[in-house]
Amino acid sequence: MAAAGHLRPGSYLGDVSALSFLPSSPRPLLLAGTGSELLVYEVGAARLLAAFQVFDGVRVHGIELRVGRPHCSTHSLAVFGERRVKLLSLGLRVSADGSDVSDLLLELDQRLPGFDHWVLDARFLEVDGLLAIGLSDNSVALWDLSKRVLVTRVKSPDKCLLYSMRMWGDSVRQLLVASGTILNEILIWKLAPQNLRSSFLRSYEGDTSGVNDSETIHLGDNQYMTVHLGRIKEHEGSIFRIAWSSDGSKFMSVSDDRSARLWMLSFKSPSFVNQPASQDSVEIIPKLTLFGHNARIWDCYVSDSIVITAGEDCTCCIWGMDGKLIKMFREHIGRGIWRCLFDPSSLLLVTAGFDSAIKVHHLRDSIFHDKAEDKVVCNSLNYDSEVFVLSSPSVLGQCGPLDSKSEYVRCLHFAEENVLYVATNNGYLHHAELSNIEDVRWTEIIQVTEKAPIICMDVMPTYSNHSLNREDVIALGDGRGNVTIVRLTSGSIEPKVKLSFTWPAEKDRQLLGVYWCKSLECSHIFTADPRGVLKLWNIRDALFSSTDVINAPQKCPLISVFESSFGARIMCLDASPREEILIAGDKKGNITAFPFPKILVLHDSCVMQQKMPSCDRFKGAHGISSVTSVNIKDSISDHIEIHTTGGDGCICFFKYGRNVRKIDFFGMRQVKELGTIQSIYTNLAPESQLSTYAIGFTSADFIIWDLENETKMAQVSCGGWRRPYSYYLGMVPEYQNCFAFVKDHDIHIHRHWASTQDKKLLPQVLHLQFHGREVHSLCFIDPASYSNLENCSDLLIATGCEDGTVRLTGLLTCSSGRWCSSKLLGEHVGGSAVRATCFIPRTYTITDKSCNYSLNDISDNIALENKDETFLLISVGSKQVLTTWILQPRIENGQVCLNGLDVDSKQSSKNLESGDLAMSFQWLTTHMPPKLTRNRLKAGHIKHSEEGNSSVVQPNLGVMDHMENDWRYLSVTAFLLKHPVLRLTVCFVVVACSDATVVLRALLLPSRLWFDVALLVPQASPVLVLRHIIINASHCKDDAGDRYLIVSGSTDGSITFWNLTETVHGFMQLISEMQPHVSIDCQKRPRTGRGNQGGRRRWSSLANHSLKKRDGDISPPDGSNLSTPYVSENSSETSAVDNTQNVVHEGSEGSNSEIPSSTQSCEIPELRPIQLLSGVHQSGVNCLHISYSTPDKSYCIISGGDDQAVQCFIFTIGSLENCSTTTARLDSHDNGILKILYQHKVPSAHSAAVKGIWTDGAWAFSTGLDQRVRCWKIGSSGKFTEYSHAIISVPEPETLDVFHDRAKTNYQIAVAGRGMQMVEFSPPEDD
Repeated sequence: MAAAGHLRPGSYLGDVSALSFLPSSPRPLLLAGTGSELLVYEVGAARLLAAFQVFDGVRVHGIELRVGRPHCSTHSLAVFGERRVKLLSLGLRVSADGSDVSDLLLELDQRLPGFDHWVLDARFLEVDGLLAIGLSDNSVALWDLSKRVLVTRVKSPDKCLLYSMRMWGDSVRQLLVASGTILNEILIWKLAPQNLRSSFLRSYEGDTSGVNDSETIHLGDNQYMTVHLGRIKEHEGSIFRIAWSSDGSKFMSVSDDRSARLWMLSFKSPSFVNQPASQDSVEIIPKLTLFGHNARIWDCYVSDSIVITAGEDCTCCIWGMDGKLIKMFREHIGRGIWRCLFDPSSLLLVTAGFDSAIKVHHLRDSIFHDKAEDKVVCNSLNYDSEVFVLSSPSVLGQCGPLDSKSEYVRCLHFAEENVLYVATNNGYLHHAELSNIEDVRWTEIIQVTEKAPIICMDVMPTYSNHSLNREDVIALGDGRGNVTIVRLTSGSIEPKVKLSFTWPAEKDRQLLGVYWCKSLECSHIFTADPRGVLKLWNIRDALFSSTDVINAPQKCPLISVFESSFGARIMCLDASPREEILIAGDKKGNITAFPFPKILVLHDSCVMQQKMPSCDRFKGAHGISSVTSVNIKDSISDHIEIHTTGGDGCICFFKYGRNVRKIDFFGMRQVKELGTIQSIYTNLAPESQLSTYAIGFTSADFIIWDLENETKMAQVSCGGWRRPYSYYLGMVPEYQNCFAFVKDHDIHIHRHWASTQDKKLLPQVLHLQFHGREVHSLCFIDPASYSNLENCSDLLIATGCEDGTVRLTGLLTCSSGRWCSSKLLGEHVGGSAVRATCFIPRTYTITDKSCNYSLNDISDNIALENKDETFLLISVGSKQVLTTWILQPRIENGQVCLNGLDVDSKQSSKNLESGDLAMSFQWLTTHMPPKLTRNRLKAGHIKHSEEGNSSVVQPNLGVMDHMENDWRYLSVTAFLLKHPVLRLTVCFVVVACSDATVVLRALLLPSRLWFDVALLVPQASPVLVLRHIIINASHCKDDAGDRYLIVSGSTDGSITFWNLTETVHGFMQLISEMQPHVSIDCQKRPRTGRGNQGGRRRWSSLANHSLKKRDGDISPPDGSNLSTPYVSENSSETSAVDNTQNVVHEGSEGSNSEIPSSTQSCEIPELRPIQLLSGVHQSGVNCLHISYSTPDKSYCIISGGDDQAVQCFIFTIGSLENCSTTTARLDSHDNGILKILYQHKVPSAHSAAVKGIWTDGAWAFSTGLDQRVRCWKIGSSGKFTEYSHAIISVPEPETLDVFHDRAKTNYQIAVAGRGMQMVEFSPPEDD
């Protein structure tokens, strides 16, 4: 809890800049530095033990542990950041049974004075009782730990600025220093006794200046001086990191040139480090040069057997000492991996980076486990990782080109880790027993009739009622159109065929797929042909007949035929007799829903063959890529959830209404690491953390991807998914996975299978994953929108990032104040940067009398809808992408919770005080401007201008520039209005573009139709911030209803007001008359940015949608349509709009024809501002916030700009009738419709540009590039003074938002930029 009247910095969520292992009993702990905090994790349980604030606004850059006694309960460590160093004492309290750490206590032991250069490294010199501190001016300071004084500071002979420095040694005599300079050089130097000065002079005959500049130190009776040992110039870029081996015999350097280099130190004296010697006593030998990263390398580690590097390309590479790449991890996002850490005793590899995630890998579980340090591998753990090759007996010896009669493998299918079924082109089915890879047992099961090729195969494992032995029921489809069912039981020596039968299902070459459905078990089977037709066959009687005769004639009746209207081959399906629904996905990315009555599969049903028409369909569910899997999820709500995967690398979520029977898209996750996703697997192992895995391929590799932890569990180079392949996963895929594929007539098998009994899985993620790049915008989600949920004490914050992602992050406010979850909502099209976000917390009911309804239909002039209220989140950014998200709680077992496949990066449940977030946002719709083709200009793309008596045809510069310029949205504001009669909701969105245009758009809900409503002109400069004001009708003297105003701040320092009231009312009236949602379909799913995949064929721009009149429709009196919806009863305003309609297009007075506009080709009405306040700031208005005061019905606007000033003015709004544009300065007496009551300005509120500001009329909070949050007290006269300030850990703050908790009478302030941090403020009680 913050002290009253003071700002208290809270939790930081951003890049992790320091890592260190802390040996403890019973297991090692991990120390991590993030922002100004020091985090302590128990790695084995993924539990955050404690978080300590170490510095005040200074970021932790390094942690150095002092080696103490084994199993010591207190540890000393040095933590440094920027120019500061602190010596801390960390005390551990272990539980009574010694199995857990119950408590941690961090105490400040010593605070070192501030240095004049940044601290790059620290090293405890135990022999001398000193702490060596490496500084960026290539000097080393020595601090006496017992006397607590600075002994001296030793400067290198080469004075230069450094990017990096690392030291090695336990005493001053041993100390070796490696410095990476800004000149792309590495300098190696050490300390030596001063009494051998003459010998050093002889060794420095060529560089006497270095000796003259050297400084001496006094330690006891000894004098020391610095000695230059070597200079390395092989790197072609800045040296970012240096790492020494444990014995000091070699070191690693990584650079801006994307290379990592290993150097050996050859000592001519065996005990060189302990004896004084000259420069000639050591030789630096280059041993390895490693290239493999695609960007700069940030960190490295070196041991006797492996080398580890981590870089800006978000990869961590493990190399052998022979220079070969052993393993590569690519699991972080954003600007790279800052730190990597390896513990040889436990073989744990830890990586951390810009995205805030701390990820742990167990190297002995990887394919390079035999190359890890053998001396520390525990022999009691039997990890079985095998790679072997085998050939089917019928294919053995085949070589050369193939034809239709050649024998080769067509299908593979794992039944378990030791059983593989192989089907061939000549109709053979083989069983391979893989228990002993040295002696694989092959069994020929069957050969289909006429030696027809086996086209498709599916296996359903079952268990006999009389024994626990597994039985496999295998379905084979051949080239003759026949289906063969084989019932196989496992025997002690070889499998035994109990039953087989065949029947014709299709014509020759028309049978392409056979599919079992788990919900139907093996009583029914589906077949598919090339034309999108599914057939359901009843094989219950034939399969479970009393006569176990091989190839016995059986009757398999056709139950039903399902025909897709798309006419494309069905690739996957799922059926639910309980829900009476069948969902099928085809080769062209579409899904179709069919009715599936229970009577079709009842045991005693005598239903005759019938044709089932589709009840709904969804075109382009996965773009033009094949749908690879369909899964129907049970739900107790009024809809069924459907999860699909596809060849576009996406997981899509649909819902199918039980009552309306319509498929509706509601979410998507794109797994960028996979080119195609084949299926989703959920780990259901008991006593293990629930995890979900995506199984798929890149261009040439098979990959198992952990969706929960964003980690790669397995990768096999196989040549892609077009080859025959099969995979099998155990209860714990991390330890149990098999993959087989065909290459050059051989079957290649990769199997990693280990017993999971008594094994505790190592969690993969310790810290929340956040954005990987800079955060440009954030907004609190009003808890009132989900106050009926149990987790009402949690605060939710929506953030938009440079990489195009939008996240929803939860904060526990009850006691710990820690971040609890960070959920990825989605990504803007093409990864375009998110510049602004806006949450709409309430819905208003339109009260304009011009609408066709009676005021008696509603109780109040302005009503907030409590039932079925819509809560929206708007995000805008580059490429003029405008995305809308809708708040959707999930209901499961009567409780509201998150979707199981939602992208949720969170810590272990043990580390959370309140489980998962109980609500989330789902994608609703995306609006983008239509793309124009350069070589196809239409008539509207040219304009006529008259010069003299001749008419000249010229290209429309606005349209031409629209093809070239990369415009982006800079700000957004929005509000929701509900029509009281039609029950339609319209979201009015105002967006400001970088081309100096401001557009009012309308989103019609629930049909998701977009319309351009008005263009707000003129704008000489781009608008950086937008806010809206809704004036309650009760605050106005007339009965005209509510007022809707827009306030903007521009790059020229001006603040502008627009009146949208007449435009909004006119649009609502036009909507009520035309009802366009009845005749126009809406877009279905967002783009993925993968070229022509991801729903391209469902995408259409609805900004200027033409409407077809329905019978009985009445045109508006002015003949307008919804592409330019505008109705006005104000003649003067209408005249102004009419007069300016041609201004923008023709370049007449009042417009800026030199500046191209992204909306010049749109024929929409234009609105003039009602008030323009110039000179509010000397430069751009970066931030602006508005509050309303109930007693005096006044408004307070506070703004911050690039001029470092904060401006506040309190005003009331006069009559808006027949008003024209008024331009005035803020300090002038004539302010038009605004009556300025008070104003005040603080010229130098921050020492840098002000980037975020908020006020409620009593208190104000601001942040700027000076990395400060300032609290301002606003007096009754409008004058405000600084009340408190705090230094934050967020570098380059970009935005700020505040939540006022009136129940707790405190303010929660969120600041974001390079990361995000909370700051808490509690006003004094007298206020």
